[in-house]
Amino acid sequence: MVSAADARRPGTSRAARWVVIAILIVVALVLWLRGGVVRDIFGRQYEYEEDLTIGADGSGTLTINASLAALAALRGLDVDPLATSVDRDRIRALYQSTVTRVRSVPRPWRRHGRQFVQINLEFDDVRRLHEAAPLSWSRYDLTAQNGQHRFRQTVRASALKPGTLKNVGWDGGEIVAFRLHLPSRILEHNARDLEKNEPTGIRRGNILEWEQHLSDRLDGQPVTVEVRMDSQSILYRTLFLFAGAFAAAVLTLVALIWWTARKGRDQEAANS
Repeated sequence: MVSAADARRPGTSRAARWVVIAILIVVALVLWLRGGVVRDIFGRQYEYEEDLTIGADGSGTLTINASLAALAALRGLDVDPLATSVDRDRIRALYQSTVTRVRSVPRPWRRHGRQFVQINLEFDDVRRLHEAAPLSWSRYDLTAQNGQHRFRQTVRASALKPGTLKNVGWDGGEIVAFRLHLPSRILEHNARDLEKNEPTGIRRGNILEWEQHLSDRLDGQPVTVEVRMDSQSILYRTLFLFAGAFAAAVLTLVALIWWTARKGRDQEAANS
């Protein structure tokens, strides 16, 4: 004999699963709204990172994830490295310039007791990014020649002045990163694994990454980003292949219709 409690168990189990799924969805949404915290949890943690996406024409976007301490020490921005909150309007004003447009400054987050912030920028010409004060430590070059594009970024000395670094809780293991999203097939690059000191592979989505220890970045040891790539965009190539496949499918369909119609006429002629 099945008790009433046993009869309710399947339904109760299903309801519990739906509750768990709902909780997971809510947590995922909260993490997504928290900007860079998703990468903090599921990926490598960076004290400062620049995520650059460029097109073949030099336009693109730049996302910066950094602690206030890194912005103050590396870029010399007038922010309190030990602040317990972030003035997003001030951050926006610091990054807005004649060559950059601030798309958004999402809600900040905390890690290891430090405030982190994300700045999303867009620009028309990567070669002019150095004209924005917070990005002036880099020089960017994009040239086209013989059906190829060459991109080069040189990150020079930080803005740190001797004797000005405060104790913000850094333990020496912090890392900075310069990430690059490219529009076409990569032919050659100089990205290397920070720990193994060997060339890195191209990540899914045509992404390359250059890492450096924060201590080396503070000391001003340069970072040189060099990439050679096809001038033809991956998007255009994909659209071309799709168009070719579609045309082939249409031609095949037309041929089948023609063959079927001709076969029908031949059968009618044979029966008459």
